[in-house]
Amino acid sequence: MQFLVLSHRYDDRFTTDDFAAHLPAETRRVRELYARGVIQQIWQRADLAGAAFLVAARSLREARAAVDSLPLAQRRMSDFSIIPLRPYRGFGPDATPAAAGGAPA
Repeated sequence: MQFLVLSHRYDDRFTTDDFAAHLPAETRRVRELYARGVIQQIWQRADLAGAAFLVAARSLREARAAVDSLPLAQRRMSDFSIIPLRPYRGFGPDATPAAAGGAPA
C-alpha cells in the first residue's frame, strides 16, 4: 500500500535553533528510509514548514512505525498525518471515455 504523509512543524512551540539541532539526524533517517524503499518520494511544503512524502508499507501500522522513527516525530516537534491511498479508478481498463460514458473523473 501507499500512504501520503503530510507533516508540519510546531513552529509555535519550538525555535529555529531547536529544529536546526535535529535536522541532520532527520535527514539521515529520511535517506535511510528512502534507500530501503519505504519513502518513495518527498517534497518540502510551500505553504508551511513541513514535508509531504509517499510511504510504501504493508499496513497503516507499518507506515506509522516508519514515521515514528523520524527524530522530529520522536521529539514531538512536528505533526504527521498519514493518509492511506488507493489506485485512481479513472485510469483502469474500463475508464476509457467510451466505456465510462464520457471523460474520466
